[in-house]
Amino acid sequence: MNKQTLMTALKWVASGLISLFLLGLLLGSCLFFYYVSKAPELSESKLVATTSSKIYDSQNNLIADLGSEKRVNVTTDQIPTDLVNAIVAIEDHRFFNHRGVDSIRIIGSIFNNILKRSNGLQGGSTLTQQLIKLTYFSTSKADQTVSRKAQEAWLAFQLERTATKQQILTYYVNKVYMSNGNYGMQTAAQSFYGKDLKDLSLPQLALLAGMPQAPNQYDPYSQPEAALQRRNLVLSEMYQLKYITAEQYEQAINTPVTDGLQSLKNSASYPAYMDNYLKQVIEQVEKETGYNLLTTGMEVYTNVNTDAQKKLWDIYNTGDYVAYPDDEMQVASTVMDVQTGKVIAQLGSRNQSTNVSFGTNQAVETNRDFGSTMKPITDYAPALENEVYTSTAAPITDAPYNFPYSSTPVYNWDKKYYGGMTIQYAIQESRNVPAVKTLEAVGLKQSLKFLNKIGINYPEMHYSNAISSNTNKSGNEYGASSEKMAAAYAAFANGGTYYKPQYVNRIVFSDGTEKVFSNEGSRAMKETTAYMMTDMMKTVLTSGTGTNAAISGVYQAGKTGTSNYADDELTKLTKPYYGSSIVTPDELFVGYTPQYSMAVWTGYSNRFTPVLDDGVKVATDVYRSMMTFLNTNGNEDWEQPNGVYRVGYYLYLNGSNPYRYYIQPSSTSEESSSSEEESSSSSSESSTTSESSSSSTSNPQESKPQTNNGQR
Repeated sequence: MNKQTLMTALKWVASGLISLFLLGLLLGSCLFFYYVSKAPELSESKLVATTSSKIYDSQNNLIADLGSEKRVNVTTDQIPTDLVNAIVAIEDHRFFNHRGVDSIRIIGSIFNNILKRSNGLQGGSTLTQQLIKLTYFSTSKADQTVSRKAQEAWLAFQLERTATKQQILTYYVNKVYMSNGNYGMQTAAQSFYGKDLKDLSLPQLALLAGMPQAPNQYDPYSQPEAALQRRNLVLSEMYQLKYITAEQYEQAINTPVTDGLQSLKNSASYPAYMDNYLKQVIEQVEKETGYNLLTTGMEVYTNVNTDAQKKLWDIYNTGDYVAYPDDEMQVASTVMDVQTGKVIAQLGSRNQSTNVSFGTNQAVETNRDFGSTMKPITDYAPALENEVYTSTAAPITDAPYNFPYSSTPVYNWDKKYYGGMTIQYAIQESRNVPAVKTLEAVGLKQSLKFLNKIGINYPEMHYSNAISSNTNKSGNEYGASSEKMAAAYAAFANGGTYYKPQYVNRIVFSDGTEKVFSNEGSRAMKETTAYMMTDMMKTVLTSGTGTNAAISGVYQAGKTGTSNYADDELTKLTKPYYGSSIVTPDELFVGYTPQYSMAVWTGYSNRFTPVLDDGVKVATDVYRSMMTFLNTNGNEDWEQPNGVYRVGYYLYLNGSNPYRYYIQPSSTSEESSSSEEESSSSSSESSTTSESSSSSTSNPQESKPQTNNGQR
């Protein structure tokens, strides 16, 4: 090919590329203008509007009007310079240099994300775009579309054309939610400090500036450590941008985050007994729709049964139902409709502060051990599901035994062994050795597969999880909570279908559109498995460790649970315990009827404050009181499904031989490699739990409490 031909070809290629570029630019422009043509109309009324979301119970009765609280707005000249600098420092460094959309910021954000160098301070959105998002759009990932981004950018650009930077900042300062029912930073200043913004110190202003991204997470009243870190991060950014001197910075970061905080006054527009439930409503709405109902006006129809929620509050906070050992003992529980997954009542603590809104809800936290309540779902149900056992009369031996592939012994709560028994009796008396043997027979992978179907997960499955929900990773995605356990046991109650816990039924948005929350459920186990587990757990209440939870005339099933301290932890306990037969950080009960499931955790906020003999019945007392209220007219028993038959006190799968039952433990390399923690960390097993002594079996006779005695 000669030079002239080559040059001609290159010209044609260049022309083609330019044409394609121009065509792409034209099409992109057309698409952009198509998107923005559907953007909402920019209006000052929306930018300054007081947002109000109305929340209704399951009977469509109004229970909360979030956002109706008093708001105190500021004018531009009332906003101190330090607050402006703090907001710009943490939210948008180039705020005064862009026109609503910052291409440099976007490119920098992309570059940092690619290189994983982002420190989380700066995203691609400008402060103006954040204001637009707060006013008009959802934050849901599903809504992070090209169309939405185009509209957001267009409205931000239009706002920058019609409003000054000072006005935009003023809209933002008055718009943001600041926790505890406070909307706008001036409202928060008066609520937190009893002062106007102009009278606050530098560290106080820095705290307020940092809160809007996660107001409940950075609440200085309920989350002081997180609030301190966020405030200091704002101050650091201000120093880096030379908004403050080194001396100012040092003085500010050394100021306590609680400096100047006054006691909060209860300004909530809803009753205190609804606080925990409403927190979960807010979280579900944002997770499912991307909208924060604290900043976006909507009508939310929930699944809460107001009468049941009130009753649960009374059970917790009066002496009419339960004899609590002291005011500090805590309770967390969840009540669920087993046929739908609807959470009808939930409360995370006793004697809650009525001044702090949407604080920690222990009912959904997984940081405490659910002990032997894990046995039915981790060990026995997977064994029945995989036909390791084909009868509730399947034999197993309670005898000295080590965690698989280790030299660590498995102890029962009483340090005794009962010899041969059925798995039904093993559940009834909550024997640990049979539980661990059963998990070994099932296999860790099969057990975890089963647990995943009912909403329980672990980062890594261990044999100690046969009798404990402890994990080596934090985060509510792992382990157990009252919410998760109520949902898991509900699958036993309804014949094997798992329903994800659901707080919201329906949402009506401000434009009249609505979203209905459906909950179809998923098959988690065979109907025969669910029925056989229920039949065995009935005996826990009739003659086993949970007789204190029994209610005359009510068909129900359930399981007790207790956790223990390791030997080296006993020296750290906060109160004397000698003379008590039970010394535990967590006492639990999970039970259900054909209509409702309920999971109850009891203990102290400080794990090293033990539950002793006088507190071990609290969990079953709470459960019994609540279930009595829900079943005032009694209930009907479960119907035996096809696929099982009864002989005497026991159930058998069709086709099974009622005279021959045995266990064949798994010996695969997969199980061996997954059990290393038993040999390397004896503390996990030695801190296994013991059951409360409500059974007919003998209690320990030692003068000191039983430790390292397994789950019960």
